[in-house]
Amino acid sequence: MDHRKKLIHTTRMPIRWGDMDAYGHVNNTVYFRYMEQARVEWIEDMKVMVRPGGDGPVIVNAACTFLKPMNYPGTVEVHTYVGAVGRSSCQTYVDMLIDGELYAEGAAKVVWMNTQSGKSVPLPDHVRALLEAE
Repeated sequence: MDHRKKLIHTTRMPIRWGDMDAYGHVNNTVYFRYMEQARVEWIEDMKVMVRPGGDGPVIVNAACTFLKPMNYPGTVEVHTYVGAVGRSSCQTYVDMLIDGELYAEGAAKVVWMNTQSGKSVPLPDHVRALLEAE
């Protein structure tokens, strides 16, 4: 992982009964939903309006390393970090913890894009300032 990462958002969410699969633990696809929810909350906290036809953040890749199985009931604490910041993108990292213990690590590259043209655009100034602030 990027050693220059900075914590930018923390959230907590309950593990739902329906998150589990036939093996009795949280299905691997649900971990991506937890990361998505945390990312949406972070974007909303930055006052970014996501709307069709405008500029906004999209994900160009996502990854997750499953360290320990999660089970219902429980509460997942999701820590989101930013690493490298580019012209139109930033690398994000996620730690998913239960009771302070690390259960999964994730990452996603977020790119600002014009949704009509499909082309990347520079990060908004206020977003860049938040990401680069010490």
